[in-house]
Amino acid sequence: MIRTEIVTLTTIPATAYRQKLPSGGSGIVILRDDAPQPGIASISKTSGEPILTRNTSAKLFPKKAFREAMELTAGLPYRKRGIPAAPDAAPETPEEAVEPALEAVVDGKDYAKIVDTYLDKTGKLSYALLNKDLIGFAHRSSKVRDMIADKAAEDEIRLYIIGSKFRSITGNRDLDDAQILKIAELLDEVSPKGVFKELNEELRKKLKK
Repeated sequence: MIRTEIVTLTTIPATAYRQKLPSGGSGIVILRDDAPQPGIASISKTSGEPILTRNTSAKLFPKKAFREAMELTAGLPYRKRGIPAAPDAAPETPEEAVEPALEAVVDGKDYAKIVDTYLDKTGKLSYALLNKDLIGFAHRSSKVRDMIADKAAEDEIRLYIIGSKFRSITGNRDLDDAQILKIAELLDEVSPKGVFKELNEELRKKLKK
């Protein structure tokens, strides 16, 4: 059972926690009291500024809220799974850890389609095939080229790539960033070296040019 440190924000009515990204970088998740979907931002390794994901509303989740969350969660443990309950939620017993109240839910059929797409000849999930396809998409995508030219954060580019591919594979254009990150997390769990290692290396090379 995981005990998670979460913080209450003053800039907006919300709680927040720090999350480890598939890339190894750091991200912030904000949960508004009046919004069903969380706001997610990666943290730029160069400027230290929050970078909102494509489906995160800047109106509902302004950068000042992410900056406050970054300050308040500095040094606190990462949340590994799900989204924790509000800090004032009373557990049934004093010893009981706070349980997740909301989690990015991924349809099993969507996940299965992604896995099936990257099976090798032996029927096993191939990270080599997955990375090859993602890198190929990155080379073909004008959007990715523009993001690299604009020196976008590595985490932001990666999320765009895997989000575009996973939505295309599943045919589910409604997959939000939280669900994409959840799928990436599930894939990463079974890869001891990190499922996007080759893609990460390719992106770093492109960003250094």
